[in-house]
Amino acid sequence: MSSRRLSTEQPKSFSHSKAALKEIATWVKKYPKDRKNSAMIPALWITQKDAGGWLPEPALRAVGDLLDMPYIRVYEVATFYTMFNLEPVGTHHVQLCGTTPCWLRGAGDLKKVCESKIGPKGSVSADGKLSWIEVECLGACANAPMVQISNADSDHYYEDLTVETFEALLDDLAAGRKVKAGPQNTRFTSEPEGGATTLDTKGLYNKIKAKKLPNAAPKKRAPAKKKAVKKPAVKKKAKT
Repeated sequence: MSSRRLSTEQPKSFSHSKAALKEIATWVKKYPKDRKNSAMIPALWITQKDAGGWLPEPALRAVGDLLDMPYIRVYEVATFYTMFNLEPVGTHHVQLCGTTPCWLRGAGDLKKVCESKIGPKGSVSADGKLSWIEVECLGACANAPMVQISNADSDHYYEDLTVETFEALLDDLAAGRKVKAGPQNTRFTSEPEGGATTLDTKGLYNKIKAKKLPNAAPKKRAPAKKKAVKKPAVKKKAKT
């Protein structure tokens, strides 16, 4: 792995939003009081979202203060995991997979789109809307080529891309238009185009009876409901 260093340009200070502090506190509660530093990775992820998509140095110190940790321990984790951005990114940060399956399916052409619309790898567009980097396998090989795009709202995958659909996707993001995550063709998730071709016979599972497993726990019968006893009506005495 190439060395990862903090950006030379840093803000003077950083403070978490109330929403971010509340979310981090939720994670801290998942661990014993003397092990709250176990929440560091989710705390860094929440902080990155809160800081505009990257981790400035004051934000790392803020995480250390929240978790009662030496700053160097926070720096070690932030610089090790590539999911944490150490330099400013665009509103929409494109992470383009360049590993073998995506490369074979046209990731090289998608890189050229990024270079023409955004700039060299690792740069931010002039309007600050887009940025891009190349990453290793993101685990969506069946839908290659693909990218993951992170912003304040999501970290969605955009798959089955072509040069044309990728250009349109970037244009829509830069213009603030809504985009559809997932496959950018007619596929549903990783099914073949046109729909599923196996295990699609109507009534295929209707004739299969569920078998009771030998180690299945016996079903507890619900206690019988007691019938309510009606009290005899009290006759009102007639007024004389």
